[in-house]
Amino acid sequence: MSLQKTTPEGFRALWPSHLSGIVKIALVFIAVLGIVECTEKKVKTAEDFVSVSPDGQFMLHGEPYRYIGANYWYGALLGAPNKGDRARLEADLDSLKSQGLTNLRILVGAEGGDVHRTSHVEPSLQTSPGIYDADMLAGLDFLLAELEKRDMRAVLYLTNSWEWSGGYGQYLEWAGKGPAPIPAEIGYQAYCDSATRFFDTPEALAMYADHVGKIVGRTNSITGEPYSESTAIMSWQICNEPRPFSERNKKAMAAWLTSTSDLIRSLDPNHLISTGSEGKYGCQADIDEWVDIHSYKNIDYATIHIWPANWGWVTDSTLISDMPLAKMLTDEYVREHAKALADAKVVKPLVLEEFGYPRDGREFSPDSPATARAEYYSHVFDIFREADSPLAGVNFWGWTNTALPPHTVWMPGDPYTADPAQEPQGLYSVFPGEMDFRSITADR
Repeated sequence: MSLQKTTPEGFRALWPSHLSGIVKIALVFIAVLGIVECTEKKVKTAEDFVSVSPDGQFMLHGEPYRYIGANYWYGALLGAPNKGDRARLEADLDSLKSQGLTNLRILVGAEGGDVHRTSHVEPSLQTSPGIYDADMLAGLDFLLAELEKRDMRAVLYLTNSWEWSGGYGQYLEWAGKGPAPIPAEIGYQAYCDSATRFFDTPEALAMYADHVGKIVGRTNSITGEPYSESTAIMSWQICNEPRPFSERNKKAMAAWLTSTSDLIRSLDPNHLISTGSEGKYGCQADIDEWVDIHSYKNIDYATIHIWPANWGWVTDSTLISDMPLAKMLTDEYVREHAKALADAKVVKPLVLEEFGYPRDGREFSPDSPATARAEYYSHVFDIFREADSPLAGVNFWGWTNTALPPHTVWMPGDPYTADPAQEPQGLYSVFPGEMDFRSITADR
């Protein structure tokens, strides 16, 4: 604001002439102080970003960083100014923060035009190769700005091996390899046979690399800062659950993960890079392949996922009776991967960044009991809180807060839940009051 514009000429004329220079100097001095103060607020150091110490610990603000967090895949969609729900996003983030859940795993955005495909979330971020919905980009900007305000961190995954956000299949469609496949329609093995072509299709790989450059190299329209300087980002994640989907493409997938990590590092030296892997089940059950991928210099930490019901460890009718088996196999899966890293002398953090358990009887309604889930999640949190825990962080699936799904099958216009469009709405959603997260996070 200019004094010359806000002070009437008659009033200025009453000033003693010898004070004019003093006033001007004072105003300049105050302005300089304000500029310095604003500049100081924006200065960030290496300690403001999550890093990995030589002994394999996450570090933040000069202290070890261990966390219990949530999967919140739809956060960027809520941030869109016209197509989202910013009031809900702010309320969700406040609720998560109040419970100590300050590390969120989030989808950057979906690929593919909004053609109302079965099992595909809407709206999409990348609507055609290299073309982005400005509203969705603004949503991602807003999400990161709000996370920064709350000193929260996000793991942002850049694409998906599954159909629900486009991913491999959408890039293959854009490369002229036929319509994006849907497992529920063509069968799981047929989906694998189709999706594995991602690694055999240079055009698809090139489109994905262009996407990485566009997003990682973006400047936030709200904060004015490059994404590379955002303290809200803990990690860029190459893919949600990358799989080769065939024995022949295991090495091709490994090469893609490592080359993409090189690309991200060249664009952003401040943030961690992760794969999004499920563990050995994301590598054709080859744990050595998983270790090799995570030993690469630009992959900063190792990830695993655990889904007892999806993997057949328990059935809909044995969610409670087979709980001891689910716990035992969970323990084995965590420790098997931790041991494999240690045996290979890979000194990096291990994060269980996805785990889920259905509601009792595989019910979907928030009014139905989730006692088995509470027991299973508590067991995972107990593993994390052990004195010699192999886990540096855990993210449960997934946070829904107060959104109530009006349909079992997601439809455009329905509120987003933790269950993407290919899942029954409410199946893996965690609603308020189901877990006492405040007590769990308070003593981590």
